[in-house]
Amino acid sequence: MNDILTRMNSPERAVRLSAAKELGHLIDEGKLKRTVSKETNNHIHTIYSFSPYSPSMAAYKAWEAGLAAAGSVDHESVTAGMEIVEACRYLGIGSTVGLEVRVHFTGTPLEGKKFNNPDTLNNAYIIIHGIPHQKINEVARFLEPINRARDIRIEAEVKRLNELLGNLGVDPLDYEKDVAAISETYDGGSITERHILYALSLKLIGRVGKGEAMISFLTETLELKLPALVSEWLLDDKNPHYAYDLLGVLKSGFMHRFFVQPDETECPFVGTVVDFANSISAIPAYSYLGDVGESPTGDKKAEHFEDDYLEELFPVVKKLGFKALAYMPPRNSIEQLKRVQVLASKWDLMEISGVDINSSRQAFNCPEILMDEFSHLIGTTWALIAHEHAATRDIKYGLFNPENPMAARPLSERLSIYGVAGEGMDPKNPDKVLDLIMVKERE
Repeated sequence: MNDILTRMNSPERAVRLSAAKELGHLIDEGKLKRTVSKETNNHIHTIYSFSPYSPSMAAYKAWEAGLAAAGSVDHESVTAGMEIVEACRYLGIGSTVGLEVRVHFTGTPLEGKKFNNPDTLNNAYIIIHGIPHQKINEVARFLEPINRARDIRIEAEVKRLNELLGNLGVDPLDYEKDVAAISETYDGGSITERHILYALSLKLIGRVGKGEAMISFLTETLELKLPALVSEWLLDDKNPHYAYDLLGVLKSGFMHRFFVQPDETECPFVGTVVDFANSISAIPAYSYLGDVGESPTGDKKAEHFEDDYLEELFPVVKKLGFKALAYMPPRNSIEQLKRVQVLASKWDLMEISGVDINSSRQAFNCPEILMDEFSHLIGTTWALIAHEHAATRDIKYGLFNPENPMAARPLSERLSIYGVAGEGMDPKNPDKVLDLIMVKERE
């Protein structure tokens, strides 16, 4: 078993999928069991942005956590897509493919606002969910100029960081050997600030050590304020997540010192990206963050985001062509989430949930969606999955495709039809979900 799990994180995709197939056989034979939940997670990062997990390993971790379905959402990359779909099929759980991309709101009524991006004004993270599989290569081509601009900026950030490190007596980072080498940038993945920060974390652990020495360096030399829980994590030199926890501290309190603002090539106009997503029958979703108090992952400082102007945000999002609102129940209060649910319903937006996974500390579970207030998110996940696999077989069966035979029906009715079909499908033969949808269509 250990050998199989090691191969699940192999550098080679074929080796990873072969291991996933072996695990699937063990599951089918009843030799590998789990406690099953109705929970799902549509926002898992993989090694193709920043994560300890390959797409195959992410699928297994989702299965192991009892999840009924898992979805990949990498930054400016869809390379994980078909691997996670195939791995989930072997393991017998639902799957979906998405990506996260930053956009600018210049020229809209919300120009200059702080959206869901802690590092800049006017730029926002949005998600393209439910990408039909025959459109994945087209998406990759759309992302090429974004990726080129991002790589240039990331290298410039490393240079700025090295100037700071020289003043701190810390050896500089080598962009190729320390940063690019721990990413999948040369295999269709993206390279992000988290790669820089992880490389820096490893450098600091080697230079400063762990425990009290690290706490002293962070608070006295870097003059950072550490939450009590994070201090507890960093005092434990046996902590298996140490580098990821240190990354979170540096992201929330230090990264702004070397951050370089992205340009409009890297962060294209929001309307351009939304129109592209709609043109391929995917689902463009605004990603709600909301005001942050104490970050559950320690990687965000207390800060105000969209909550002050939510009533202004939703009509603009709707007019731009967004079809959904994405949010993460563990990150927000019940009051925040009830408020966005009311607005999503008012503006006829699909709700999609997930839990941001990019650290070994983070749990794949999202028990919040089992609560009465959020249980509808289980149904919308299955609707998302049914949409993706149906549109892969026949593009017009995308949930929001204007040529969909059910396009004139209310969104709530379409979500119900697709949700029932998705939950009732055989996850090992997901393409057949279209047959279930067509049966419902005729009823």
